[in-house]
Parts: sequence; C-alpha cells; structure tokens
Amino acid sequence: MATSKQQRGFRIWAISLVAVIFGLLTIKEGGAVLFGDEAARAAAGNYVPFVLWFNFVAGFAYVVAGAGLWLQQRWAVWLAVAIAAATALTFAAFGAHAYSGGAYEQRTAIAMTLRTLVWIVIATVAARALRRR
Repeated sequence: MATSKQQRGFRIWAISLVAVIFGLLTIKEGGAVLFGDEAARAAAGNYVPFVLWFNFVAGFAYVVAGAGLWLQQRWAVWLAVAIAAATALTFAAFGAHAYSGGAYEQRTAIAMTLRTLVWIVIATVAARALRRR
C-alpha cells in the first residue's frame, strides 16, 4: 500500500510531466504557425493572433512550471496558479472576440477549454501535494 508521501510524489511527477510535454507541444505548434510558412498559417485557419501569441509564450512558462514542480518548488505552485488565471482571462477575451463577431476556429474554443481545465487541475494538485512539504 502506497504511503501518503508516495502518492504525493506520484501526483507531482505526473503533473510535472504533463506540464512539460504540454509546454513543448504548445511551443512547437504555436511556433510553426507564427514562424512557419504560409502553408502553416493557412492550415491554422482563422486563428486569433492574440490567443496564438499568448499560448506560444505560455508554453515556455509551462515548461518552467513543470520543471519547478518536478523539483517540488513552492514557487512553481504559484506559477501554475498564474498560468491557470492568465489562461482563463485569455479564454474570456477570446470569448468576447467570438461574441463580437470576430473570426475564429471552433478548435480554438475547444483547445482553450482544455488548457484552462488542465492548468486548474495542475495548480490544484500541486497546491495540495506541496502544501504539506
């Protein structure tokens, strides 16, 4: 039977891995559209530039947060909370953009929902796991 400390360690390991992989994929995909050729931008469809830039830059924060969580640093919890909040605010701004008739891709709404939920979960799990340290 796993001890509470072992369970905490596994949770931190898991969310760290998710954060780093999610961050690297975000940087790769966002960078391909931002810095790639016209075909990459065309494949992205009606992307919303401020959402794309936010996600690209946030990808680096994801990697830093994941590394900090791996090392069980308390500051990484606050970074995860900040990422969750900033993502939710960007999602709200995206919603306002869409509501006002701005062009967008449905997959952006789905992706922002996923990003917001993932970072809320990461921040919550990290806060619970590291508060007892």
